[in-house]
Amino acid sequence: MDQSLISRYKTLDFYARQVVEGFITGRHKSPFHGFSVEFSDYRQYNTGESTRNIDWHLYGRTDKLFVKQFDAETNLRCQVLIDQSTSMYYPLQGQGDIDNPNKLTFSAYAAAVLFELLHRQRDAFGLTLFSNQIDQQTPCRSSAAHRQYMMTLLEGLLQPTSADQRPMRTTSVAESLHLTAEQLHRRSLVVIFSDALVRPDEQEAVFDALRHLRHNKHEVIFFHTYDRASEVELDFGSRPHRFIDLESGRELRLQPSEVAEAYQKRMSACFAELQQRAMQYRIDYVPVDIAQGFHQVMLPFLLKRSKT
Repeated sequence: MDQSLISRYKTLDFYARQVVEGFITGRHKSPFHGFSVEFSDYRQYNTGESTRNIDWHLYGRTDKLFVKQFDAETNLRCQVLIDQSTSMYYPLQGQGDIDNPNKLTFSAYAAAVLFELLHRQRDAFGLTLFSNQIDQQTPCRSSAAHRQYMMTLLEGLLQPTSADQRPMRTTSVAESLHLTAEQLHRRSLVVIFSDALVRPDEQEAVFDALRHLRHNKHEVIFFHTYDRASEVELDFGSRPHRFIDLESGRELRLQPSEVAEAYQKRMSACFAELQQRAMQYRIDYVPVDIAQGFHQVMLPFLLKRSKT
């Protein structure tokens, strides 16, 4: 048995437990409690009560006020989707290092924390790994054995790989999200970790897939992972560089400072479009600069949700 593998697994498992223990010790209510409700029936509106659940469409047809009634489900179901295309290994030196993570490492640790939270709530959770297809998908379960299995799968994402061992996986975010929307037959919380690096002509397909998830009444949280300094600001100094596309192997030699302004404007527009569409579809969009560190991103997000 590889002792370094055992040590790293204990670190991932221990880290998730410690983060959740700290969150619970701070007496924060669950960030996911009470989300899963299903419409059951109508009743007549009583004067003086909240107008929040009045069905205004029904009022327009009947000229009478009716209130929607909901049945709370006892358990939440959460499917976590992690993009494991090759671009998620960037920065390459951050593979498996939570103190200085790359995008895939950040996603794996974040998923571990979410699984630990959900397990303590006795909620069901599953994992989907995707690239240009669905590479692996588990059903939602809540048992301790299932949690252990999830940690083992996440551990597999943290293994250091050399350039010649790293799989060349492209990204098909839209297709993977559409398949997930079709395969989840019960209303769920869908949590996505991806750098969303797609060509401009593919962006609309991604938005359509997100809309598909919402149309099927899933709640969606999208963690958009990136390294701001290099991937958004193109901060590589003033000397020429050779850039290599991790997914295709294509190379480009250029002087970053000569294209930085145009590049930053393009990236800013992409981020603005993502945020606007997320608001339009009522998706919780969370930009994640991995250089900020795990505690600077995940904990504030969980705190924010627990207060809403």
